[in-house]
Amino acid sequence: MRVIAEVQFSPIGTATPSVSAYVRAGLAVLDQHPAVTYQIGAMGTVLEGERAAVLAAVEAMNEAIFAAGAQRVGTALKIDERRDKPTSAQHKIDAVQREPC
Repeated sequence: MRVIAEVQFSPIGTATPSVSAYVRAGLAVLDQHPAVTYQIGAMGTVLEGERAAVLAAVEAMNEAIFAAGAQRVGTALKIDERRDKPTSAQHKIDAVQREPC
């Protein structure tokens, strides 16, 4: 089943408070996971694909952040797995925007 996931990495033990280089390192490995689509956000990255593919991509991103020099990485992962009908991140956004506040 396809899932929608949001992942946020928090590199710890870095030389500066900026984490953009580590985020770029994590995103760079997503090219090796063509079955997973992604959208970068200000506070995390949304991934879509089969559950196993998404989890493999998250693991690869985590390892890339360590390879970039982080001494410790905190990871927050949320997964939305809906089995009653197909969905997507865009579908979820559209559903919220359709209804007036």
